[in-house]
Amino acid sequence: MKKKLLTIALMLAVVLAMTACGGSGDTEDAGETAEKTTVNVFAAASLGNVMGDFEKSYEEANPDVDIVINADSSGALLTQIQEGAPCDVFFSAAQKQMDELEGADMVVEGTRTNVVNNQLVVITQPDSGTAVTGLADIANAKSIALADGSVPVGKYTRQAMINLGLLAEAEDPAAITTEEVSEQLGGVEISEQGNVSKVLTAVEEGSSEVGTTYLSDTVGHEDSIRILETVGYDVTGNIIYPVAQVVNQDASEAESAAAADFIAYITNDDAKALYQQYGFDTDVE
Repeated sequence: MKKKLLTIALMLAVVLAMTACGGSGDTEDAGETAEKTTVNVFAAASLGNVMGDFEKSYEEANPDVDIVINADSSGALLTQIQEGAPCDVFFSAAQKQMDELEGADMVVEGTRTNVVNNQLVVITQPDSGTAVTGLADIANAKSIALADGSVPVGKYTRQAMINLGLLAEAEDPAAITTEEVSEQLGGVEISEQGNVSKVLTAVEEGSSEVGTTYLSDTVGHEDSIRILETVGYDVTGNIIYPVAQVVNQDASEAESAAAADFIAYITNDDAKALYQQYGFDTDVE
């Protein structure tokens, strides 16, 4: 009996010794795994697809960096930054939001640059049978998906409607409420949306007969939506997208350097082909 107990004790000792060795090795391996440098990129919703491609290719070339994309309307992203959300790069769909951020000294000096231009489009389902032919007669729709004025595409749509005589002149087109747009268009039903992606979804799903979004957002959705009109720059004005590095007091030196490098990556001449693939105009100053 004593021999049997001794044998069991010896076996337990061996197992414990092996476990200890294994645990030590795991700890060493964990210690050898370096943490990735994180770059938080706040990008307009209309940039979601192209930024996803940039994220993938950049991380493949820089495996030690983790690009984290936060895509939403530029107005919502600006608010998040102002409220303290960690952000290293801001890529806006309009100058207004970038101007406000820069005015608050929250943009790293010398990093702001205009990257692409976009175009407003009026869309519907392929077989909707709508009487609408474009923005000028959009009031003929039974229902419209329209982004609110704080969203750049909503502001550009309102400005275009003013220029076409559909809406009354306003000092700030973005301040025209959705209810006021509906009233001035004769009471047409309008579904207010928080960003361009939601406008696209509303039309694709048929909850709204027509909507206004960006040309870039229609890429890849050719089977589910039809473009009724691509509105000219003479009506909307230029739809310029600026990018800049954001002042982030909590960012490490490595994170700040990676943020600057990522901006250089998405603004160099080689990047233009990818933007063009997604319907953006890269002929900007």
